[in-house]
Amino acid sequence: MGKKLYVLFSIVLVPMLFASVSLGADIIAIGINAPITGDIPKVGEGTKYAAQMWLEDIKAAGGLEVGGKKYEIELIIEDNESKAESAVKANTKLITEDEVLAIVGPQASKQAVPAGEVANNYQTPMISPWSTNPNTTKDRPYVFRACFLDPFQGPVVAKFVKEEFGFKKAGVLYDVASDYPKGLAEYFKKAWEDLNGAGSVVAYESFTTKDTDFSSQLTKIISSGAEFLFTPQYYNEVALIVQQAHQLGWKKPIVGSDSWGSAETVKLCGSECNGSFFSTHYAAAGAKGATKEFIDRYKAKYGYVPDDVAALTWDSMRLVQTAIQNSGKLSGDIKKDRQGVRDSLAKIKEFDGITGKMTFNPGGGGDPVKCAVIVKISDTGEFQFYKQVCP
Repeated sequence: MGKKLYVLFSIVLVPMLFASVSLGADIIAIGINAPITGDIPKVGEGTKYAAQMWLEDIKAAGGLEVGGKKYEIELIIEDNESKAESAVKANTKLITEDEVLAIVGPQASKQAVPAGEVANNYQTPMISPWSTNPNTTKDRPYVFRACFLDPFQGPVVAKFVKEEFGFKKAGVLYDVASDYPKGLAEYFKKAWEDLNGAGSVVAYESFTTKDTDFSSQLTKIISSGAEFLFTPQYYNEVALIVQQAHQLGWKKPIVGSDSWGSAETVKLCGSECNGSFFSTHYAAAGAKGATKEFIDRYKAKYGYVPDDVAALTWDSMRLVQTAIQNSGKLSGDIKKDRQGVRDSLAKIKEFDGITGKMTFNPGGGGDPVKCAVIVKISDTGEFQFYKQVCP
């Protein structure tokens, strides 16, 4: 049998969903670490679908050319069940048992932060498409991301609301037990008070993962005099929060973050989310060029418009592909090749992704310099581009 070179794009799914390539072939195996089950399965679905589309293109090209040689690609998908401990186990398996060359995923910060520690400790390059928490990449030279960070996103939302509405009093509702909403709520609060003064966040309410009744927190927010509500939650919670707020008489704006970007947000929320704004990575409506091509192809294949998770996963797969190809000839020494891919990723500049241009600073960690988008949910439930905000 020829040597196997494993480039695992961490999507965490059930192993070996894809047939192995034929014996005797040189193989680059790519692992995927994603939440196929658990609280946010739609995130896992978008991850898997985008990765499969990428694999189709590689197969159509006869494999991935690296250093003048073609390699077949094998995707190994692990399900992290939307749990931190499962994401850690998945990364450990992909690295130590499957001998991955690189990992794509996990998506949510709650899984990406601990899984990133595993990847860095084993000196295996990992790229999270969707995790915006700084701790995912902090002091971890082997961990990258394809999205902007919460220290950027928090001020983006605060500045947008201030300029768009002129409000002075904010209410915040977030999950205190989850890294992503907790961190983003804190960054937003600081940015809002920098703009409006101490105490201008007049209600700062929290709950715990899997809570479904938010009436107590929302009642406090309503009575606080807040002029709008910022809630950086996932799609399964957004609908409940918005609907319960309206039932309690709330008629003011509700603003979200990139975690709102799933099509499930509108499906679960219905017309009650119409007119709301949220910050995100790309807008499907009105897209052009390569972004439109991706959207049209995805929709034709899977029956719905891809969310930002799918788009960022597509960009992440292509970033790892670029890094592998730019690293030169693969030696077959997994440790050496992992180092080469990591170094190549860090040097990528002006990468033309479907979610925007990205540049990595070799000495500045695994965080790309890129813009954010403000999206408005239209009266028909469509995610419409509203404005772009750049660093």
